[in-house]
Amino acid sequence: MSSTREQSSSSLLEQVDLPEDLRLLEADQLQPLADELREFLVKSVSRTGGHLAAGLGVVELTVALHYVFDTPRDKLIWDVGHQAYPHKILTGRRERMDSLRQKGGLSGFLKCSESEYDAFGAGHSSTSISAALGMAIAAKTENIQREHIAVIGDGALSAGMAFEALNHAGALDMDLLVVLNDNDMSISNPVGAVSNYLARVLSSRFYNRMREGGKNVLGVMPGMRDLMDRWEEHMKGMLIPGTLFEELGFNYIGPIDGHDLPLLLQTLRNMKQMRGPRFLHVVTQKGKGFAPAEGDPCVYHGVGPFDPDTGEQNGSGGEGQTYTQVFSDWICDQAAKDERLLAITPAMCEGSGLVRFAMEFPDRYFDVGIAEQHAVTLAAGMACDGMKPVVAIYSTFLQRAYDQLIHDVALQNLDVTLAVDRAGLVGADGATHAGAFDLSYARCIPNMAILAPADEDECYRMLQAAWEHPGPAMVRYPRGKGPGVAVLPTHSGLPWGKGEVRREGKAVALLCFGSMLAAGLEVAEELDATLVNMRFIKPLDMDLLKEMAARHELLVTLEENALMGGAGSAVTEALSGEGISLPVLQFGLPDEYLEQGSQQEQLEMAGLTAPQILEALRQYLSNS
Repeated sequence: MSSTREQSSSSLLEQVDLPEDLRLLEADQLQPLADELREFLVKSVSRTGGHLAAGLGVVELTVALHYVFDTPRDKLIWDVGHQAYPHKILTGRRERMDSLRQKGGLSGFLKCSESEYDAFGAGHSSTSISAALGMAIAAKTENIQREHIAVIGDGALSAGMAFEALNHAGALDMDLLVVLNDNDMSISNPVGAVSNYLARVLSSRFYNRMREGGKNVLGVMPGMRDLMDRWEEHMKGMLIPGTLFEELGFNYIGPIDGHDLPLLLQTLRNMKQMRGPRFLHVVTQKGKGFAPAEGDPCVYHGVGPFDPDTGEQNGSGGEGQTYTQVFSDWICDQAAKDERLLAITPAMCEGSGLVRFAMEFPDRYFDVGIAEQHAVTLAAGMACDGMKPVVAIYSTFLQRAYDQLIHDVALQNLDVTLAVDRAGLVGADGATHAGAFDLSYARCIPNMAILAPADEDECYRMLQAAWEHPGPAMVRYPRGKGPGVAVLPTHSGLPWGKGEVRREGKAVALLCFGSMLAAGLEVAEELDATLVNMRFIKPLDMDLLKEMAARHELLVTLEENALMGGAGSAVTEALSGEGISLPVLQFGLPDEYLEQGSQQEQLEMAGLTAPQILEALRQYLSNS
């Protein structure tokens, strides 16, 4: 071990390729290692971009977990993945961190196929406790002895799914450790000497032996046993904030300082010896150790490349507004005119463009936390009483509220507007965050209207049209900037259910939905084809569709959505229903998950760039 100490003067992190190397270090080497890990993380993410602040906050916790537990045999299940970059670095992927979130590189989230240390794939939040419980049940069934540790953030704990899992785990009395990484919500303030002392006492082997021994002795005296249980609950409830978790059947420990490595190690070792459902409350600082992220952890939650010395982020470049900015302008404009407008978001204020709205109309802004189901039904309740709610949500997150979309909104034909951001491919966030399915899963819902803008001005006008529509309507728009079409100073919507011909051509008609119009224009110019901006997926412009079918030999549909059940399917179904027999060639996202890369690279993977579409069409026409 002395040789290890001598080498540590150069770089401890370079000695740790896997957790088994970490466990060879002395305990007093772990804080210097954590400091190196934090510095490496900042420099690494400064080059690639990614999620930074959450990872900086769990450096010590990550080191302690891998030091105390025998990973990967012991299952360590991280929630979401925002906080898992230090975990990636310590589990054999340090040398590949420069490929993070890039095509062919490391995923920005947890991915089982990437490493055996990623016990469960995660991109959406609040799944860790359910997954860990499932693994614990499987281990018990197979008579396998191992630990199951779920690490969940305080934001993710706001989701109903997390509490469903806690409730079930407590009832089953399974061996499960839930670690709450409390870095923002400030569930509890008493972090310091007293609470740390209590954590040591309550997790100690002596206390728990006395606790269980006392229960056994008092078991023959039911009255005394009940009195003892009530006294214990009362005393713990007075001193620590874990009453809720205790009621759910967990042995609660904490809150403790998540940056105090000796305390973390001692507590985790003690809790490793305990059995049954255990809950460790760890308080950390988001952005810890990097001043810009400490000062504004929200901005540094997800970042592009930046200067690691100053924290200054590189500009994204390019012309035009983002679609998110267009939505932000529209909702503020409309709210100023109509007090019935209420805005709802499931923990995506910044991402969905509601920062300005929240400042200008605080009494009409509702961030419900990571609770997509609640967000949609909350909107339904508002609409029942004459309000006009707007739910700002990512396409991939709306999937979580599918039952509510059908049962609570559409079935009752309520006036709810859904501003669905990040529709289509999203680049570096990869498959877990791609809005690949919303046309397919929403199109089959009765009463649901679906609109897709081709540019910024059209996005503004579509939001207005959806708002004016007396029923559920969804405007789905892509991530990033549009083609640079200025939003005109008009507050008019669009003719409902009507598309437009952008270019007249000959034998081929390209029917473009939303973001694919720009590529369609390039193809149409090369082929002398007709170009149609369909605008509406539901209702389809049947008059325009029949006109195009009558005047052309081939229809081509272009969409940035899964081919199965998408806009192209809507066109073929509509033509079939009218008894029209005409070839329809569909271009969209393939039946597979497209991994991370730039949005342009993902379009190339899907065969949806203008040159690829043109080549495929020419080949089709030459063979027909």
